[in-house]
Amino acid sequence: MKIRVFLLAVALAAFGWVHLPAATSLMPIGEIKPGMIGTGRTIFEGSEMKDFKVHILGVLKNVQAPQRNLILARLEGGPLAETGVIAGMSGSPVYIDGRLIGAVSYSIGAFPKEPIAGITPIAEMIEATADTAARRGNAAQARIELPVTPERLTAAIRANYARIAAFADRPADVQALGLPASTGSQMGALLRPIATPLMLSGMDAATSDLVSSMFRDAGFTPMLSGAAGGDALPETGPLVPGDPVGVSLLSGDSEMGATGTVTHVDGDKLYAFGHPFFNFGPTAFPLTRAHVYATLPSLMASFKIATMGEVIGTMRQDRATAIAGTLGKGPEVIPISITLDNGRTPKRTFKYTAVNDQLFTPLLSYVALFNTLGNYERQYGAMTFTVKGKATFDKHADLAYEDIFTGDNTIAAASAYVAGPITMLLANDVEKVTLKGVELAVTTSEESRSATIERVWLDEVHPRAGRTVPLKVLTRSYRGAEKISTIPIEIPANATGQLTVMVTDGRQLNQIEQRELRRSVQPTSVAQMLKVLNQSHRNNRVYVRLLTGTPGAVVNGEALTSLPPSVLAVLEGDRSSGSFAPIRSAALGEWELAMDSAISGTRVLTIDLDSRPGRHP
Repeated sequence: MKIRVFLLAVALAAFGWVHLPAATSLMPIGEIKPGMIGTGRTIFEGSEMKDFKVHILGVLKNVQAPQRNLILARLEGGPLAETGVIAGMSGSPVYIDGRLIGAVSYSIGAFPKEPIAGITPIAEMIEATADTAARRGNAAQARIELPVTPERLTAAIRANYARIAAFADRPADVQALGLPASTGSQMGALLRPIATPLMLSGMDAATSDLVSSMFRDAGFTPMLSGAAGGDALPETGPLVPGDPVGVSLLSGDSEMGATGTVTHVDGDKLYAFGHPFFNFGPTAFPLTRAHVYATLPSLMASFKIATMGEVIGTMRQDRATAIAGTLGKGPEVIPISITLDNGRTPKRTFKYTAVNDQLFTPLLSYVALFNTLGNYERQYGAMTFTVKGKATFDKHADLAYEDIFTGDNTIAAASAYVAGPITMLLANDVEKVTLKGVELAVTTSEESRSATIERVWLDEVHPRAGRTVPLKVLTRSYRGAEKISTIPIEIPANATGQLTVMVTDGRQLNQIEQRELRRSVQPTSVAQMLKVLNQSHRNNRVYVRLLTGTPGAVVNGEALTSLPPSVLAVLEGDRSSGSFAPIRSAALGEWELAMDSAISGTRVLTIDLDSRPGRHP
């Protein structure tokens, strides 16, 4: 049966009905000489493949690492005389006598006088991406520092891209063949990876500015793009060298991703870019089709205006000389669902999918919520957001979200609230965490819902141990309305002497516990991490702590308060194990009261217990 199919295919090919792909011949770097003229292929507009001339100037050898080379060339043809080397050309294949030599991948930078480019040899692209090792460990990638802020997101992107430098750190490192040593040395230090277009679709101006500020200094050219498809005719044939290709980061109601050019297709293997995307090593990002609408000339840096299309495979390697992947099924991605209820219009649910990555997943969850709120709610004036939902994980408990945000920068605060715990869990050094999805419900209000703790008191001046006494808390809203709430607090029967009642908001209590207690609490498992995160303090709570000077301890990541002296003595004797840390004071009781506003303020009440004999509770 297989023989019949083969013979039928050959017969059809003879009549031109079926195209049988021929293996591409590769030219090794040792055969490339100055003065050779090659042909490059790329798409400048629409779906029409265009050839351009490539004049070989020489070879820069052994610059970044042993056996690392770059072919120096002058490009000619099409719009290149007007545009110079174009962002989005990265990966454009170059052939000499029908043999593939490599990918256009480096340029001199801004304001070039002529289109001088660096070509990454195809052998180095294939060799570098042949590594089939497992995905990188957490330590190999820059992390987002907590608490999450736009500035720290930007810092993480820049730190990760910092390792992608010019082709040579110093001119003296360059060995030039075929051109003067001084010229080759200068070129080696000037050549950098061609800027990669970063397509943004469905994002408001504030989100676009936020993303652009993160990526612009990291070698990307952010640009607004239409939704996938649009008026463009969808390409359906197999990808060939010179076709545009995309790497999707975020898709759905908003889209974000990079575009470049296919260099080589070998069966189901695809090679592109000729330089790194982020130099992540092993990855699992969606590869997509892309469509080029036009090429925009610019004296500073010309670029292709493109959009991404359907997923056609998986990017599996992101290396110094290329990205590579397999055609076919895309990778597993993380669904993000955000339901918005503003009370004025029917509820709307927004759907996104984000790549599964230690750096990008928290960033994209931040961007998804930031963009949803920015697109549909006002960014200036009084606003209140109530966020509820969960993040689900494989083989671990859910992470619960419930909090309220009001006042200034509410959109950024709510977005950071969602992204922060995800950052902590994905970057942990204990064990691998697999995020399965994020579901959020956000209720919005165009008014400020905040209140301040003004006063606290007990009706009993000297309460007795073993009794439950009502604690009164006076809060004042931002408009001046007062409210008295009652929180019953139980005084333990073994309590003596002077006690302290601390009434505070969630933010300040987090700071106090971080300083006084949790700096000693180092979770030893993801389960403990999730427990800490799920017990984190909310903005819409009044928290009460009944404190005493009786010491406690943190043992194996768990806080134990009010320990008897005998137990403390045993634990003190085992301090050498590193699992013990003392606590200077302990809480005899903890209470909280849910409020309909964001609470701020702290009040402290000192009470002397009634220790007179003969009285009973």
